Amino acid sequence: MFFTDELMTSILALIGTVTCLYYFIKYSWELLIGIRVYILAKFWRTDLTLYGEWAVVTGATAGIGKAYAHELARRGLNVVLISRSLEKLRATADEIEQQHGKKTKIVQADFNNGAEIYGPIEAALKDLNIGILVNNVGKTYQVLPCYFLDVPDVEKAILDIMNCNVLSVVMMTKIVLPQLLKRKKGIVINISSEAGAHPHPLITMYSATKVFVDFFSQALNAEYKPNGIIVQSVLPLLVSTNLTHDQETNLFVKGADDYAQEALNTVGLTEKTNGCLSHALQHFFFERLFPRWLRLTEFNINNMKKLSERRKPLVEKWRWKQKTA
Repeated sequence: MFFTDELMTSILALIGTVTCLYYFIKYSWELLIGIRVYILAKFWRTDLTLYGEWAVVTGATAGIGKAYAHELARRGLNVVLISRSLEKLRATADEIEQQHGKKTKIVQADFNNGAEIYGPIEAALKDLNIGILVNNVGKTYQVLPCYFLDVPDVEKAILDIMNCNVLSVVMMTKIVLPQLLKRKKGIVINISSEAGAHPHPLITMYSATKVFVDFFSQALNAEYKPNGIIVQSVLPLLVSTNLTHDQETNLFVKGADDYAQEALNTVGLTEKTNGCLSHALQHFFFERLFPRWLRLTEFNINNMKKLSERRKPLVEKWRWKQKTA
């Protein structure tokens, strides 16, 4: 059987039509979901107080963690603050109690350390009616992006990042999850990162630990969703925090307070989120304009190195401000 030019043209036209229809339906559906999750959720969102009286937030004295703690209190929950600095814990607790009129409890713990810190944390949380856990604490290299072996005191950096970014998520979940299961309701929010969506050279350890957080969250949600547990993976892009050297906010860089407010609106609506409309749009375009193979090229690595060099004076100025504050 031979295909005539006319038949071949008809077949190609059909393939083209079906392909266009597929992408039209696909992107239209994604758009509708995006509108529900990032726009309508401002007015139509989950009542978080239905899940319990207390929320637990790790890394709660700065950045996204502190913003989540404030926003959770604003929405009616008492908050357990867990972080390293006792002084900052007390200051944050006072802020929350004065501004929102909710109870707080502070637990001092250094998440750079190993499993020995979790016994006292578990004891401190034992008698609380916990509804929400926010695994926020995290860290990256103490220097600008660089090659893996060029990180100062690389062995300590490896242990600190693994303990802080990975062990904390697993152990805190192990502590809180049994109580949520007993009541058949609860929320676990794990702060991953857009850096965990693909391998990222020059922030290799951070990227690798954040993809663990994302995969752990998705699998855990599949396991415990039938038991009334929501496990949400949050993958922010740039947020103005200590981790990003307090970059100025703009259309692309969110302030921590605004980010936490928008991200909490998405709870119960999606199990994986970039947290806000701006970051969701950036993720959409990055996925299509910068495929994985391009991110792993020498060309991209060299551009990242040049960007780091250009940012170096700003970062040094930020560090000086931190020391003199």
